Amino acid sequence: MSLYQRENGVWYYSITLQSGKRIRGSTRTKDRKLAEELHDKLKYETWRQINLDEKPKYLWDEAALRWIKEKKGIKKSIKDDICRLRQLQELRGIYIHLIDKQMIMSIINQKDISNGTKNRYIALIRSILNACVQDWDMLEQAPKLKLFKEPKHRMKWLRPAEAKRLLNNLVPYMAAMAEYDLATGLRQRNIFDLRWSQIDFLKRTCEYYPEDMKSDKPLVIPLNDTAIKILVKQLGKHDEYVFLNSRHKPVKSLNYKLWRIGVANAGIDEDFNWHDLRHTWASWLVQDGVSLYALKEMGGWKSLEMVQRYAHLAPEHLIQHASKIDNIMANECHSFVTGASLGGGNITLDQMRKILKNMEEKWWVVSDSNARPTD
Repeated sequence: MSLYQRENGVWYYSITLQSGKRIRGSTRTKDRKLAEELHDKLKYETWRQINLDEKPKYLWDEAALRWIKEKKGIKKSIKDDICRLRQLQELRGIYIHLIDKQMIMSIINQKDISNGTKNRYIALIRSILNACVQDWDMLEQAPKLKLFKEPKHRMKWLRPAEAKRLLNNLVPYMAAMAEYDLATGLRQRNIFDLRWSQIDFLKRTCEYYPEDMKSDKPLVIPLNDTAIKILVKQLGKHDEYVFLNSRHKPVKSLNYKLWRIGVANAGIDEDFNWHDLRHTWASWLVQDGVSLYALKEMGGWKSLEMVQRYAHLAPEHLIQHASKIDNIMANECHSFVTGASLGGGNITLDQMRKILKNMEEKWWVVSDSNARPTD
């Protein structure tokens, strides 16, 4: 029998080809009539592929499943891919050669998400369809997809008082992880997956292997007193994992509902994300005089360019360079107010008041914007 029904009520097909090879699969329906239609359609398409040399047609489900199988253990963000694929139910059961730009954008635009999140979905769909063309020979041509324009966001970080309020308003297990993040600057996944085997209390270090890191490079971070105290409190809770959720299970993902509640109760902007804890850690260090090179090594970034975003938080190292203009202007530009009325050395408070008073009489600070200097 080429169609048979299992105990769960779903019909399955079994098609035998001329070569003796058998193709089996689920029709995903409990309706016998629909199952027969699918069986006949698959049998007809298989006959055309063999006798007329037609290329087989593949479903989106097959492409998505192959993507997961091939990327699992290789792609660090495969868990995120799986979550997004679960949200793309509209593509299930559709042949990939029928998926065009209009269909994809229509599905994405129906989702009430930011442009940045929409771009993550588009990038995933585009990657899978490109793999169908370039690697798997499942598709002749993939549609060209453009990404949405994303606004440039201000880098968000907390002041110590704000961080304290946040920790006080998070549930205990989440507060412990957040505090550890503020103490070490590690990425979310590196904290959630932290194991005791990575911790060396004698050397006060935490070790990560290349496969654990976004940069694909090993990282050994020094553990400060704050981090050590947090780890000591976690001892005895689990044999393998350091942090556990409220059900005493390893933390697999962030509970966004609890996070948002904690952020709101702490009076912090609602768009403050977990990753911003890493920005906070880096910002605090830079403002306290830590060099960008040291920050790069501590945070496991690939290059100095990636930590340049924090440079504006510590302009002190540029003051000595900016001061060089003082000598030039003092020697060559005697007509300037500083050269005419002030001597050498640092500017005192009284001298600064004289300068400001003098400036008030100049045209460029007159309240009337149409005022002009008179000769």
